[in-house]
Amino acid sequence: MPSSHSQDFFRHFLIFLFFFSIPVSAFYVPGLSPKTFHDRDDVTLYVNKIFSDKTQLPFAYNDLPFVCVPEDGVKSSWMNLGEVLRGDRIANSVFELKMKEDVDCKILCKKIIKAKDAAWAKQLIKNDYRIEWIVDNLPGATAYQTLPGKKQKRYEVGFKLGQLQEKQESKKDRKAFLNNHYVLKIFYEKKEHDDGNLIVGFEVFPRSIANSADFCPNLDGNAAKQEIGAGESTVTYSYSVEWIEEKEITWGNRWDRYLLNTDAQIHWYSIVNSLIIALFLTAMVAIIMLRTLNRDIALYNEEDLKEDQEDTTGWKLVHGDVFRPPKLGVLLAPLLGSGVQILLMGVSTMVFSILGVLNPSYRGGLVSFALFLFVFSGTFAGYFSSRMYKVFKGTSWKKNAVTTAILVPGFLFGTIFILNLFIWSKHSSSAIPFGTFFALISMWFGISFPLVFIGAYFGFKKKTIEHPVRTNPIPRQIPEQVWYLQPFVSVIVGGLMPFAVIFIELFFILKSIWQDQFYYMFGFLGLVFVILVTTVVEITIVITYFQLCGEDYHWWWRSFFVGGSSSIYIFLYGIFYYNKLQITGFVPSLLYFINSLLACLVYGLFTGTLGFFSTYWFVRKIYSAIKAD
Repeated sequence: MPSSHSQDFFRHFLIFLFFFSIPVSAFYVPGLSPKTFHDRDDVTLYVNKIFSDKTQLPFAYNDLPFVCVPEDGVKSSWMNLGEVLRGDRIANSVFELKMKEDVDCKILCKKIIKAKDAAWAKQLIKNDYRIEWIVDNLPGATAYQTLPGKKQKRYEVGFKLGQLQEKQESKKDRKAFLNNHYVLKIFYEKKEHDDGNLIVGFEVFPRSIANSADFCPNLDGNAAKQEIGAGESTVTYSYSVEWIEEKEITWGNRWDRYLLNTDAQIHWYSIVNSLIIALFLTAMVAIIMLRTLNRDIALYNEEDLKEDQEDTTGWKLVHGDVFRPPKLGVLLAPLLGSGVQILLMGVSTMVFSILGVLNPSYRGGLVSFALFLFVFSGTFAGYFSSRMYKVFKGTSWKKNAVTTAILVPGFLFGTIFILNLFIWSKHSSSAIPFGTFFALISMWFGISFPLVFIGAYFGFKKKTIEHPVRTNPIPRQIPEQVWYLQPFVSVIVGGLMPFAVIFIELFFILKSIWQDQFYYMFGFLGLVFVILVTTVVEITIVITYFQLCGEDYHWWWRSFFVGGSSSIYIFLYGIFYYNKLQITGFVPSLLYFINSLLACLVYGLFTGTLGFFSTYWFVRKIYSAIKAD
């Protein structure tokens, strides 16, 4: 494995512990911390990685055997934990840029490429790999017009590694041409009150030009292209630089061209669609609560019914069993604790994203912050897990704390580790280095584990939650249920409406994850999230109410599964979306499906926990409103 993939354990451990001390140049809200360049100041161009939607396996640019690398050695930049986990490998380059100093043509290096390296380069080109470079924290982009005849430009991150020959009869026989000359267009904004300049745009236009003794003059003519993959070859790399003063884009909104790649009307359509579903469900719940439920309570509390309890039907009959501890409560309690942990992480991350703190300019910030919150939310996981464990008549709070601290994080970590072995075999930069793995383990057992124990200790010391009715010593027999109240049907039906709420927004989220596009409409996502929470709570309460009316008191696990059942539909949608990506190869496909499965499990945990606790509140509320012996 390339040496640049190895990361120092202590670096990532310190990054995590001192999260808010990440360098200012990597953490800012747009418009607050610009970097000023004066004429002829050095401007650093960093190289990062190459990536492709078809393989989902990025590679560090400086690890490629057919590109120019610094003669004095590759020096990796300081990266936060999120950057490492997302496959970034930012390092120095051989480019020499000076502010506002144009370059007509400058040779970078001449590279003799061996046959096997050339064959790999050809395969990368066939898989549509793109290159990502960085100038002043702006990724090099390919510019395009949104609509014909319009001046407004949009940016697509990265630019092509190479190009294929125009289509022939046989795809196998198509030649591949390596892009070896780069036209760098850097846009700047001139400051009004001094002679400083701010970089507001970075575009790269690659070209393929065949090697020759008089290389640079060929740029003006219709030069032959540099073929790659047909045995050993010599490639000359060069670049041109053009500095352009920008009149329309300012430093404060320089990310707009990267972000505005979708129509906001589609997101509004998503909001309206979600609101209609939520309002329909809310009306249904209101009818149940205000009419049916109130009628039931009034009926059950009539004095004359006390003499003829045998004629009573409905949810009151199971009052002596409704709070009977569930089977496998020792497993449900840790899952609920982890669900609370994930819920706190998700809500907090979204709030900071909406406020603009976790924006795309803070590279890797969202992942770093989410991990930070997950680890330090261990206290709440232990507390709520211990509280429910005590409700379920558990006695060994230490055993429950260990289970809570290990069960979900251990499953996620173990699965990712096994998956990482396959990625390591491909030498991809998205493979998590051993040092980073060790850092994550240290955070897990050094921070999260003790915090779970602290929370569990205080949770178990609290008085047991009192229920409004007593539990009978002998369980009541459950009558045969109608088909639509069967557990499987309830779970499947319960996930439909929550999935319908997030269906449209889910498309943009998957697009940003798997097609390397920035997701930035966190305001819309926040609204959809609120509607999703409302829908999950309401649908779980409704299904539980019907279940209790059918005199089935096994609601604990079912409320958890109903609340998280929309994750099933999300995974099925992920299978459909897989066909849109045209992913090739076993490891990329495995990477896609395992990561999708893990994401759905995490989502199902927090929505299932949400459904459980809202149902728990509802059940306690309705049984406290009736008179029961």
